[in-house]
Amino acid sequence: MLRGIDLCKRFDEYTAICYDDMTFEDGKSYVLLGASGCGKSTYLNMLAGVISPTEGRVEIDGKNMSALTQKQKDAFRVGRIGYIFQDFRLIEDMSVKDNIDILRLEGVDTGKSDEILSRLGILDKKNRKVRRLSGGEKQRVAIARALVKAPDIILADEPTGNLNYQIGLKVMEELIACARGKTLICVTHDDRLSALFDEVIDMNLIAHAKGGEADA
Repeated sequence: MLRGIDLCKRFDEYTAICYDDMTFEDGKSYVLLGASGCGKSTYLNMLAGVISPTEGRVEIDGKNMSALTQKQKDAFRVGRIGYIFQDFRLIEDMSVKDNIDILRLEGVDTGKSDEILSRLGILDKKNRKVRRLSGGEKQRVAIARALVKAPDIILADEPTGNLNYQIGLKVMEELIACARGKTLICVTHDDRLSALFDEVIDMNLIAHAKGGEADA
C-alpha cells in the first residue's frame, strides 16, 4: 500500500503546494487529473522519491520512505518502482533492446524484455534504433523499460502527452493491461482516458497551492 501523508512541497519563500492525504491500494489503477499547474507531476515525483517533500511523508507498506537518504530512495525506486517519463528518456542512437538492457547496470534482470515487447506489439522493432521509431513506438519502449523490472508500483507522468488521442488511447490500454495486478498511478490532463482506470482523482480538489503554481 502506498500513502501520501501531510505532503507539502515548498519551492521558494513564497510558493508551496500541499496535498490532502491519499492512499493507493495494491493492484488498483489510479488516474490523477487536473489543470496545468495544479501539482500533479510534483506529487508523482514525491511518491517516486525523485524529489523530497518539504513536509509530510510517503509510506510504502508502512515504511516511511521520506526518511531515507536520496541514495536509499534511488535504490528502492530501481528495485520496486517503474517510472514512465513523459519525454521517454530514451537514448536515440541506441536500439530498443539496448535501451532496455542498460538497466542491467543497475542490477535489473532484463530476461523477459522480449515477452513484454511482444505484449506491447513492438517485438519486431527490438533491434531498431530509437530515433527511427514513431512517437507511439517510443512510448511503448518507455513502458517496456519500466515493466521489465517487474515493479510493484508503476508511476506514469503524462505517458500519452506527446501522442494524438487515438494512439494515446491504445497505448494507455496496453499500459493498463500490462500493469494488471500492480499499483498503477498515472498523471494525465486528458479526462477522456479516465474511464480506463479503477479510480479517478481530481487533483484540483486534492492539491492546494500557496502563493503560486507548482507545475503540471
